[in-house]
Amino acid sequence: MDQTQEQPKGSALRHAPLAVIVIIAAIGAFTLKDYLSFETLRDNREALLAFRDANFLGIMAIFIAIYFAIVAFSLPGAAVASVTGGFLFGLGLGTMFNVLAASLGAFAIFFAVRAGLGKSLAAKMQAGEGTLKKIKEGLHANEISYLFLLRLVPAVPFFVANLLPALVGVKFRNFALTTVMGIIPGALVFTWIGVGLGEVFDRGESPDLSLLWEPQIIGPILGLSVLAAMPIVIKALRGKKEL
Repeated sequence: MDQTQEQPKGSALRHAPLAVIVIIAAIGAFTLKDYLSFETLRDNREALLAFRDANFLGIMAIFIAIYFAIVAFSLPGAAVASVTGGFLFGLGLGTMFNVLAASLGAFAIFFAVRAGLGKSLAAKMQAGEGTLKKIKEGLHANEISYLFLLRLVPAVPFFVANLLPALVGVKFRNFALTTVMGIIPGALVFTWIGVGLGEVFDRGESPDLSLLWEPQIIGPILGLSVLAAMPIVIKALRGKKEL
């Protein structure tokens, strides 16, 4: 009887981190959208720059903590945070802080999902037959390539690239590697936009995030996506020849 009671309790505890993330994400989607915006950044830019000049380590820690929370709880405002990194810290440090905070947030949600739904779903896929098992085997045979594709293809939302790997049981070291390396191109673009944000605000305009879709920007990113997909294509072609 004690074991029966402990099992549901243990199961509930495993799902607790994911439940907290879902609740906070739902609340944040309705309450924070108007606050985590470029308008808020524009209205408070002088105060932010003054605080940065007076306490660089303090604003760095606050920035990383806020960006971490945005990613970990799938809150709105990730693009604003990335641009803010460039605005406050410049291209080099801004990119580094953006990648660090986004990666740590992705790791947090990965562990939360894997501890709950991911653990049970991965076990079912491993024990199952047919399509589910083939998907899992195919994923693990090309794990790094698939994970890079999730990060590099702009059409894949960032939170999806955090959730799916945890749900299907990928290795954390591969997830960590592809997360850090895969978000660098996008982080560079958003940080670069932030570097010139002061001039944009002075003109009374908002930053143009459509820059990401310009040929000179999207071209190299899609090129990296093609390179990431090549091992998958080569293995698929080899498999057909063996048949």
